[in-house]
Amino acid sequence: MTKPIEKQGSEQIVYQGKMIEVVHQKVKIGDKEKTFEFARRSPGTRLIIRTPENKILITKEFRTETDNYDYRLPGGKVFDSLEEYNQFLNSGQDILEQAKQAAIKEAKEEVGIDVQEINYLYTSTAGATVVWDLFYFIVTKYEHREAGQELEHGEDIEVIDMSEQESKELCLDGRMQEDRSAAVLMRYLNSRKY
Repeated sequence: MTKPIEKQGSEQIVYQGKMIEVVHQKVKIGDKEKTFEFARRSPGTRLIIRTPENKILITKEFRTETDNYDYRLPGGKVFDSLEEYNQFLNSGQDILEQAKQAAIKEAKEEVGIDVQEINYLYTSTAGATVVWDLFYFIVTKYEHREAGQELEHGEDIEVIDMSEQESKELCLDGRMQEDRSAAVLMRYLNSRKY
């Protein structure tokens, strides 16, 4: 079966900021060529952390983009820069393993735990014209770090344990503003695979 759209040649980065780049890719659609434009951001990780009491650890974090506090699944960037991400894309290495290591690091920094058991759950893609994958992991075994969180300068993050019902309400009433994470958490809580 022939692909309806085929890439022609290499990507061309036409703009690169600190976090986002704009990419042009020539494509062939049938007998016509066209330039497809998309934005790309380095992927992120998100963690669903279950406590021994079957609660979920949620973070309450001040976000500059909303100028307010947001409830979130703990997580962060897989790579610190677009340059590092682009080099990785050309390396042929396993992105999932890289994301897992970043998730473990974020658990230490944002939540103040050392992860002992972590499992991949899901990858959420942003959409056709925005490439920004989020890799979701489940943590079921961990130890609290004596030193606690290791927050970066300017981070304001509180860790809250919530029951399953409270976590669902958080997703449904809009207090968790990252809709992808709200959807993944709801699916997880409704799956009974934990």
